[in-house]
Amino acid sequence: MSNLKKYQLILISILGGLILSLAWPERGFAPLLFLGFVPFFFIEDYISKHCENFRKMSVFWYVYPGILLWNVLTTWWVWNSTAIGSIAAFLLNALLMGATFQVYHFVRRWVPSKPAYLSFIFLWISFEYFHHNWDGTWPWLSLGNGFANWTKWVQWYEYTGMFGGTLWILLVNLLFFKSIINYLDKKPLPRILLPSGIAALCILLPVMLSYSLYRNYKEKFWPVDVIVVQPNMDPYNEQFDTPSAEVLQVNLDLAMQKLDTNVDFIVSPESAIQEGIWEERINESICVNMMKKFMEAHPHTGYVIGASTYHKFQPGEPLSATARKFRSSDGYYDAFNTAMYFNNTGEIKLHHKSKLTPGVEKMPFSRFLKPLEGMAINMGGTVGSLGTDKDRVVFSRPQDGLKIAPVICYESVFSGYLTQYIRKGANLIFVITNDGWWGNTPGHRQHFTFSKLRAIETRRSVARSANTGTSAFIDQRGDVFQATDYWVPAAIRQTINANDRITVYVKYGDYIARISAFVAVFLILIAVSYRLRRKALH
Repeated sequence: MSNLKKYQLILISILGGLILSLAWPERGFAPLLFLGFVPFFFIEDYISKHCENFRKMSVFWYVYPGILLWNVLTTWWVWNSTAIGSIAAFLLNALLMGATFQVYHFVRRWVPSKPAYLSFIFLWISFEYFHHNWDGTWPWLSLGNGFANWTKWVQWYEYTGMFGGTLWILLVNLLFFKSIINYLDKKPLPRILLPSGIAALCILLPVMLSYSLYRNYKEKFWPVDVIVVQPNMDPYNEQFDTPSAEVLQVNLDLAMQKLDTNVDFIVSPESAIQEGIWEERINESICVNMMKKFMEAHPHTGYVIGASTYHKFQPGEPLSATARKFRSSDGYYDAFNTAMYFNNTGEIKLHHKSKLTPGVEKMPFSRFLKPLEGMAINMGGTVGSLGTDKDRVVFSRPQDGLKIAPVICYESVFSGYLTQYIRKGANLIFVITNDGWWGNTPGHRQHFTFSKLRAIETRRSVARSANTGTSAFIDQRGDVFQATDYWVPAAIRQTINANDRITVYVKYGDYIARISAFVAVFLILIAVSYRLRRKALH
C-alpha cells in the first residue's frame, strides 16, 4: 500500500460519510450501508500500519469528519426546532462514534490476534445500546434503523430486533474491507475473493429468509376498527396559542367524519389537549368534560389522545428527581407528556411519556445541570424536565381485555423499550406524535419509517396519529396503508388485526446488545492487560 497524504485520509473519511448518508431513510439506498464503514476501517488499518507517523488519537480525528458529515446530512432537520440543540447533537453523537473507532484501534493494536478485527462489531453494538439508555440518548442513527424503508429485507427482526440489523451491516462491511485490504496487499486471488464471497452470502441468505417470512406470514384474524385523526395545527404559531377547547374540537370534528357504531378506537396525536390538566382534579378540566360528553354520545368506542398533565405532590410524599417548585408557594409538582384513554366506563387512564427527548423534554445529567433546566426547549407547552413512569402502562378495553400500547413520539424509536409494552400484554400499538416541529423535512418522514420496524419486531399492527404527516396504519409485516400527506388535516379509518403472539425478540429483548456489551468489556480488559504486560516487559 503506497503512502497516503493526510488530506487523502480526510477525503476517504468524507467518502464514508457520504455513502452512509446516501443509504439512510427515508429516501436512501439501504444496501449502501454494507459499504459505508469500509472507508473508516481503511483509515484505522492504515494508521495501525504506519503508527510511527501518527499520534495516539489520530484514528478519532481522521474518522470524525466523515462521521460528523453523516450526522449532519441525515439529521440536519433538527435545526428547524433548536439550533443550539442540533449542533450539540451533531458534535456529541459524532464524538461518541469516533471514540468507538478509537477504542477499536487500541484493542487491535494491543491484542495480537487477527480476530481482533471482529471486536469492532461488539464495540459498536455496545455503543448503540449505551446510546439507547443514557441521559443523552440519541438512537436515531442506530444502523439497524437504516432498513426502515426496506422492510421486506428484515422480516427476521422479529427474532433479533434492530440490533440484528446492526450486526448484519457491520459483519458485511468487515468482510468487504478484508477483501480490499488483501487486494491492496497483493494477496493471492483466493484470499481476495473469499471474504467478498462470504459477504455476498451474508447479504443474500438473510434477504431470502426475509422474503420467505414476508410471503408466508399470516395475521391472526382479530379485527379492530380504528380512526386516526390528523388535525394539522402549526405548533409554532397555532396549536399552543389557540384555546385548548378549540384545538380539541378540531380533533373531535375530524373524528366525526368517519365515526359510526362499528368503530372500536379513535386516536388523536400527542399534545392534542393543551389545557394543562391537574391529575388530582382531572374532572374539573374543561377538555376532560368535553371528552366525557363525547364518550357518552359514542359509548361503543374508546379514545386515545395526547395531553399535558401535572401532579401536585402532597405533604410527605416523596419527590421525584424531576419535581418542580411552585413559584408562589412551597409546594412541588411534576409535569408530564401524557397519553389519555377514555372509554365507556367513565374511567380515565394515563400513560406518561418515559423516553424523553434530551434538551427538549429533559435536561440530561440533571444532577449536575439542574441550574440549566429552565433552558430546555419549549416543544409542547411545558418547559423543563418532565416526569416519567417507572413501568410501561397499557390501556385495556373493559369489555374484552384488548390491550393497547400508547407510544408517545420519541418512544417509537426505541425497539427494546416497545417490547416492554408487549410483554405486558399489548395487542396493538398506537403511536401519537407531533412531528410538525421539524417542518416538511426528512425528520418527520424518518420518524414515521421507524414505526414499520417496530411493527415487524413485535408483530403488532400500528395506528399512527401525527399532528401533521405522516399518519397511517401499518400491518404486522410493516406494510403501510392510507399514509396521509404533510400539512393536510385528515381522518382515516381502517380495520387492523390485533395479535397476542410473542416474538422471540419481544421475549428476550436486546439480547444481541447485552451479549455484545459483555464481550466488549471483556475485550477491553484483555487489551489493557496486554498493554500493561508489554509495558512491564519494557
